[in-house]
Amino acid sequence: MITKTKIAERLIESILTGRLRPGLRLGEQDIADMFEVSRTLVREALIQLQARGFVEVRSRVGWYVAEPSFEEARETYAARRVIESGMLRDAGKPLQASLKRLRQHIADEQESIAADDATTRSSLLADFHICLAECLGNRFLTSMIVDLSARSMLAAALYHSKTEAQVSNDDHAAIVEALADGDNAKAEQLMIAHIDALKSRLDEGLAGNGRERDRLRSILVP
Repeated sequence: MITKTKIAERLIESILTGRLRPGLRLGEQDIADMFEVSRTLVREALIQLQARGFVEVRSRVGWYVAEPSFEEARETYAARRVIESGMLRDAGKPLQASLKRLRQHIADEQESIAADDATTRSSLLADFHICLAECLGNRFLTSMIVDLSARSMLAAALYHSKTEAQVSNDDHAAIVEALADGDNAKAEQLMIAHIDALKSRLDEGLAGNGRERDRLRSILVP
């Protein structure tokens, strides 16, 4: 049975994989037809996503994938810095099965980089953080990191001019090996440096390719 939660989850998955990009119009009837459900159920799912900051409604126009402002993008990474570093600090040493899963994820990242598969690469790099939270076994943190990762994908689509995929892959590998060695303090510091590097690549100068509000701001603010 398709529920509003299932619809919302599918839309978030599409944001995480980069298929739904900022500013894309989300037609209620189109989504209803795809899921073979009522427009009422779709609207309820979109309202749920609106409350979480993933979609926005424009009067007399309809629903759109959210376009975070530059400040919202910076705040997303600031929140990730606190939450993900704290998660590692208190994690303990992962089980061998979890380490195996994380190492396989990193190998999959490397394969997508070598194949120059941009869509899969971006999805896997974002999904690493969710996979890590799942492997560390805290479902509440996992839910938060899903949201933050999706917000990061929207921010990156607007304010990152290029990806540093190999650098991110190397960072992920180093974090996992620090955890495998039982050095949570090192893993925490590596995560902080990783997220700080992602945040530093946000470029407000790209606002002209992004939100209308940021485009106006880039023109009017000295």
